[in-house]
Amino acid sequence: MAYDDIRDRITTQFADAGVTGRLHATDLDTGREVGVGADSAVLMASVFKVPLVLALYRAADAGRLDPAAPVTVVPEARTAGPTGIGAMADPVTMSLRDLAHLAVSVSDNAAADALADRVGLDAVADAVAAVGLTATRVVEVCRDVAARTAASLGTEDPARLARLLTDPVALSQLATLDVGRSNRTTARDCTTLLAALWRDTAASPRSCVAIRRLLSLQVWPHRLASGFPFDDVRVAGKTGTLPTVRNEIGVVEYPDGGRYAVAVFTRSAATSLTLPRADAVIGAAARTAVEHLRSARR
Repeated sequence: MAYDDIRDRITTQFADAGVTGRLHATDLDTGREVGVGADSAVLMASVFKVPLVLALYRAADAGRLDPAAPVTVVPEARTAGPTGIGAMADPVTMSLRDLAHLAVSVSDNAAADALADRVGLDAVADAVAAVGLTATRVVEVCRDVAARTAASLGTEDPARLARLLTDPVALSQLATLDVGRSNRTTARDCTTLLAALWRDTAASPRSCVAIRRLLSLQVWPHRLASGFPFDDVRVAGKTGTLPTVRNEIGVVEYPDGGRYAVAVFTRSAATSLTLPRADAVIGAAARTAVEHLRSARR
């Protein structure tokens, strides 16, 4: 199928799912690529945790941090969240690299923020620049997103927040959905980051192996992985979620050695907290892109 036909097919998939979608996919061995809005600025949401973890391992490579160093996260000072430490009742002590594990595998906001407190956003910016991500900016952590959300909506009450986060009028004023003021990237930047991790150039080879392992342990199967439901195809990735926003970046590896970095970012017209069509189209659009790239190998 011709390149323009593939782009049109992916664009139609996004439209049928009720989302605006941005995608970039690249064959890590040949450099062949396909993109739809690949250079448009998009909200990272929890995808920012990948450059955060990269900053940790680059600091470890430089001897500035020990990834085995213990950190204690106490309930009164941690970032709230539905997974991992954020949902726990008692103080938790674990290493920096185990915080990274939780931040990636279950998208634990408390773990990510505790990690960011040690690593620092300046180090994240340095990591982003070192990999050549020209359009990526990490300017806030999860607690900042929560605080700006509450400030925009005028309440910290969980029940009222839940109602407002599905209200179209309230969402139109939500500062955390303003790409110019939030953690942002492009689909192309994200495949560049993934390519550097899989080629062992983002950090030391040992650190890149460690980060790839964390991405392979992500538990969510309903987005990127849903497009590749095969026992012999491996998917490693990281999701991102905000109101109306559903994202995932990752690498798909086939048993014949084919490796494909894919980044998909969506914004939904629907304001429901649950958006199964937006989740599913991430896998469907990625599958369309990857099958196009694989066709050149046959």
